[in-house]
Amino acid sequence: MTKVLVYEYISAGGDASAAARPEMLAMGRAMRDPVAGDLARTAGVEVTCICAAGDTAAAPRAPSLTWRVPPRGHDPVAFVGEEAQRHDAVWVIAPETDGVLAALCGAVGASRWIGCDAAALQVASSKRRTARHLAQAGIATTRAWSADAPLEPGASAWVVKPDDGAGAIDTHVYHDFRAAQSAFLARLAAQEDVTLEEWVEGDALSLSLLCTRGRAELLSVNWQHVNVTQGRLAYEGVTVGAIALDSLVGRACAELAARVARTLPGLAGFVGIDVVWHRERGPVIVEINPRVTCAYAGLAARLDMNLAARVLAAHREFQREREYEVEHELEHEASDGMHDITQDTAPDTAPDTAHDTAHDTAHDTAEQICHVA
Repeated sequence: MTKVLVYEYISAGGDASAAARPEMLAMGRAMRDPVAGDLARTAGVEVTCICAAGDTAAAPRAPSLTWRVPPRGHDPVAFVGEEAQRHDAVWVIAPETDGVLAALCGAVGASRWIGCDAAALQVASSKRRTARHLAQAGIATTRAWSADAPLEPGASAWVVKPDDGAGAIDTHVYHDFRAAQSAFLARLAAQEDVTLEEWVEGDALSLSLLCTRGRAELLSVNWQHVNVTQGRLAYEGVTVGAIALDSLVGRACAELAARVARTLPGLAGFVGIDVVWHRERGPVIVEINPRVTCAYAGLAARLDMNLAARVLAAHREFQREREYEVEHELEHEASDGMHDITQDTAPDTAPDTAHDTAHDTAHDTAEQICHVA
């Protein structure tokens, strides 16, 4: 029996301020419940799902699913790290903001962690690092301001947003470059980690992927509902599978997903990519979400498959491969060690041979000298 821990950061009470916002709490539950439900329907799996007190009223029920309430005001990293020791695998859903997802990954450890590895999280947790990393591979991304490549006031609009933000929180759109630049500098002066990007005109889409160490399977191309009201960008939901995978857009997005996976081979499990479909440039990447996204719920209900079971199976297979590689390396090192020992013991007779050779040479030389004399 495989024991799996599911921890969704907001609905578990990891962030009290976010949990107090109905829309954020609703998104957290919408991602948590289908993952926990899918895992509970998987043969040979026992699930422990963490939730805040009073948050299980509409939660799924199953014989193999246990709901647990953590201590009030718990430290998420310490709590998850401790719980990980009691489980075979840990599935965390958390924002990249302030390094939360990366810290939880470090607390769990690579062998139990379901999802993207630490290296991929380091890149994907920053919009600037993501854009730089992908651009080096020739992948189209949004252009962000930097000291060595400042933006010119030529685009139709500009966006100022947290570099590690999620859910369009604190994201503002400006149609005047100087206003955008002023807001960007003011937020930097306030110690906010923000980015200033060009606004890309086009359709807001998201890609839902299953990734496995350098490979990506495109599950759906979704339509993102975003709205700009008085300069503030708001996320208003997603329509899953809005664009056919065999369409021109779908095929282009599948190729993009494959290129991203090759460029970031540490992406694993369920991954989301936000893109804008530009009329001339095609899909332009806005950000990578190295975790379950809001599209999971609709996708799980739409597809004739157990997504969580597939993710867990891929995780198990990868761990088996790692264990085999480690065993192979240990055997190789042991073999090298035995070879070294043999090499070390071989010279035991060498000094005598060297001594005999030196003695014979000296004796012959002495005979020659006596003969000459």
